[in-house]
Amino acid sequence: MTGMLTGRRFAVLMGGSATERAISLESGNNVAEALRAEGADVVCVDPATDRWPEQLQGVEFAFNLLHGPGGEDGTLQGLFDLMKLPYSGSGVMGSSITMDKVRTKWLWRGAGLPTPEFVVLTSDSDWQALIDKFGTLFVKPSREGSSIGMTKAATAEQLKAAWHKAAEYGADVMAEVFVDGPEYTVAILGDRALPAIRIQPAADFYDFDAKYVSDDTQFHCPAGLSEQEERSLQQLALLAFKAVGAQVWGRVDMMRDPSGNWQLLEVNTVPGMTSHSLVPMAARAAGMAMHELLIDICRLSLEVRPDV
Repeated sequence: MTGMLTGRRFAVLMGGSATERAISLESGNNVAEALRAEGADVVCVDPATDRWPEQLQGVEFAFNLLHGPGGEDGTLQGLFDLMKLPYSGSGVMGSSITMDKVRTKWLWRGAGLPTPEFVVLTSDSDWQALIDKFGTLFVKPSREGSSIGMTKAATAEQLKAAWHKAAEYGADVMAEVFVDGPEYTVAILGDRALPAIRIQPAADFYDFDAKYVSDDTQFHCPAGLSEQEERSLQQLALLAFKAVGAQVWGRVDMMRDPSGNWQLLEVNTVPGMTSHSLVPMAARAAGMAMHELLIDICRLSLEVRPDV
């Protein structure tokens, strides 16, 4: 299988102009280094630079590590489809749906999958009425990742301030009912769910700093679940991933409420590949080296789009 990498010309898409640019650069450089170590010919491509499509000439496969809008929302995937250039991960539909947290949750609810109650916020929202109805809420931009712009709100004043903060990242803002329980994530690779990871941040919740900056966040893999609980969590993650049209690889985040029930939060179709990232951690727990993970992502991507 290593022959899938050796001698082939890869483009690793990284950077871009989204708020997750720095993380994307780290993810991309990690993947480029791993591909080169296996004998691949790699060109690193940053769409924030001028005339970047010219760098794709002669490329056989594009490995997309652009996080957030522009790379994870279907636009880049549509371009590659038009170019007939094979690329990693989800296609246009799965990428565009999962980049929008509100529509992801609508689909999950329509499919009967568990996810916390939520509401779309606007400038006309009745802040006090929402707190009275739902209690503590998490406010998030609908189309951002890495917990960017996310704030916990327990009062009407906090809720209004949280909406203002999230609205800086786009007009669509949602508030999700706070789930008081541990957070888990499950990496998906094709039809396989990798071992679950329990996330234990030192801060109040798993924000951007806890993900990428702090060394105090603890990740538990194995996650401390029984065999039956682990299997149930993995099955739910696979259902949630497929329900929104996601493909090939990704990560499903969820929490466990005080009653012991799983609650789906979101899907990441271009997960991080940094030193703090969770998909490589789950792959190691499953006995996979980084190059084996990359080979599987490439192979599965070619299988789901054989005509590209």
